[in-house]
Amino acid sequence: MAAVNIALPLPVLPEGWSAEKDFKAVGELTHATDRNIEPVGPHFLAHARRKRHKRTFSEDDRIQAQSNVKKVEDEDAGEISEPEDPLMLQRDAKDWKGQDHYAVLGLSKYRYRATEDQIKRAHRKKVLKHHPDKKAAAGSTEDDSFFKCIQKATEILLDPVKRRQYDSVDEGANIEPPSKKDTQKGNFYKLWGRVFEAEGRFSKNQPVPKLGNDKSTKEDVEHFYNFWYNFDSWRSFEYQDEDVPDDNENRDQKRHVERKNQNARRKKKTEDTTRLRKLVDDALALDERIKKFRQQEHAQKNKRRFEKEAEAKRLAEEAAKAKEEEARLKAEKEAAEKAEKAEGKKAKEAAKNAAKKNKRVVRASVKEANYFHGAGDAPAAQIDGALNDADLVIAKIDNEELAALTSRLNGKKDASEIKQIFVDEVKRLIDAGKLKDGEAKFLSA
Repeated sequence: MAAVNIALPLPVLPEGWSAEKDFKAVGELTHATDRNIEPVGPHFLAHARRKRHKRTFSEDDRIQAQSNVKKVEDEDAGEISEPEDPLMLQRDAKDWKGQDHYAVLGLSKYRYRATEDQIKRAHRKKVLKHHPDKKAAAGSTEDDSFFKCIQKATEILLDPVKRRQYDSVDEGANIEPPSKKDTQKGNFYKLWGRVFEAEGRFSKNQPVPKLGNDKSTKEDVEHFYNFWYNFDSWRSFEYQDEDVPDDNENRDQKRHVERKNQNARRKKKTEDTTRLRKLVDDALALDERIKKFRQQEHAQKNKRRFEKEAEAKRLAEEAAKAKEEEARLKAEKEAAEKAEKAEGKKAKEAAKNAAKKNKRVVRASVKEANYFHGAGDAPAAQIDGALNDADLVIAKIDNEELAALTSRLNGKKDASEIKQIFVDEVKRLIDAGKLKDGEAKFLSA
């Protein structure tokens, strides 16, 4: 749109207005102040630089750009810097699938661990060095093939999906497992730890457990090997697919190539799973901790077995002792019963003999009392009656009563006194209900 100029005249002063009588001052001007002004700032510095070196604006901008490039290269030299392989510089950009993208950007030592910021800075550094315009300005006749390699490497590594596909087949990040000879030198944890760390980049489950050291517990070691024997890998092999033709007219050929790629992926996945399983088996076979844990477990089992056998032996000994004690007590009991029986028999015999003796004493006392007849020889009827009554009394009393009766009769010679003893005994038996009144008529009062 074209600009339009509009003329606006100043307002007209009132008629009769004059500065001398109508002007009114609203303030006063301050006095002038002297101040020192220091020339600073990027624009003044640029002006001073141009004046000092007698440069034009374009010359100064070009020299400053070169200085900034060198500054960027110097800043990244410590972290992102590695020698460039001359053969790599001659790579054909069309063979981008065969190139090492990390090596192209100078990130070989970082590889899958390289951050997005490191990739961008590495790309900037490589572009500043290998840009076709810079090469042409320097008089170089090289083509831009390697620059295209740089651009392709950056494109793949900054795309999460493409980078994951490339990392899946990046052989430069692989670490060969150590030999048995190297492991026997005491470097098992260091050498195999690097191998498992490299393989752990493919795990869907993060973080990946560490190999540990000889101080690791049995639980940690078992968790480590269980993790690797059940390893869930995201690794795929799409990056190595054969290119599918874009010709829509040849659909059969396109499907054939796709099926071929799918079969190749499955085969490579199976081979990789087998490889990883063998790697874990080899590490397990060389892990001294497994042998130590097995020895400890074996010793623990033997300890439990020995304790069980010792407990069984103790119980058997206690059972044998108990059986012996039972047999001893039984023998002692039988011996005591036998002795008691013998003593009882002996006492019984003694009591029987004592009773016989006491009975003879009682009968002798009857005879001593002349069968309770008085003076002269007692007739036969008196003798039989007195002896029968004496036997009746003997039959009605027990051995203790017989012994008591005998003790009262011992040493007695007087017939009346002997008879009185019998009369008292008969009376006692009658009172006790053991005899009937008048049953022992020859011993009655």
